[in-house]
Amino acid sequence: MTSRKSEAPAETLAAYRRKRDFTKTAEPSGAGKAGGRDRAAGGQPSFVVQIHDATTTHFDFRLEADGVLKSWAVPKGPSRDPQEKRLAMPTEDHPLSYRTFEGVIGEGGYGAGTVIVWDEGTYRNETTGRDGSELPMAEALRRGHASFWMDGSKLHGGYALTRIREGRDEAWVLVKRKDKHADAAHGSPDPARARSALTGRTLRQVAREGKQTS
Repeated sequence: MTSRKSEAPAETLAAYRRKRDFTKTAEPSGAGKAGGRDRAAGGQPSFVVQIHDATTTHFDFRLEADGVLKSWAVPKGPSRDPQEKRLAMPTEDHPLSYRTFEGVIGEGGYGAGTVIVWDEGTYRNETTGRDGSELPMAEALRRGHASFWMDGSKLHGGYALTRIREGRDEAWVLVKRKDKHADAAHGSPDPARARSALTGRTLRQVAREGKQTS
């Protein structure tokens, strides 16, 4: 049995909390226990890919590491084609409880727009150091390269994140590795037609329901 995890220390999520007014957004603050879900059997860390219909529609790619979701905005979304390199722009760490967040962030709020969970699941870290031993994910990301195996509802197989630019304009690329799950016929997912891995809803349906309850 796995134990329930606490959220990361407050300072780790300071940037996330500073940008949001939790009296006006339904997004989780990250206080207390982790989002109502424990790790899956085997203790594998989690990932989530959310579609965010904000000023521009994009995908948010998040990997669990060091008690938070390390996060990147991926404009075109993850690809199953190893020939396609996806630009990934780092954003602030998110609380683990953000894994299940779907809804509408109201006008005037940071990141105003509709969010759905496009995919979610667990991943296996495959990053190794020079001596061949496993390199912890958080350390791999600090060094600028991470390899991992994804077991989601839609994404499967090996992927890699590599930092290509540091500093204020830090940027990464997300690439599918060549394996049995690679598929050149399936590149960019269509956000308008995509459905939530949790509820089966589209962005339009979630937005409509948000207006009805506001």
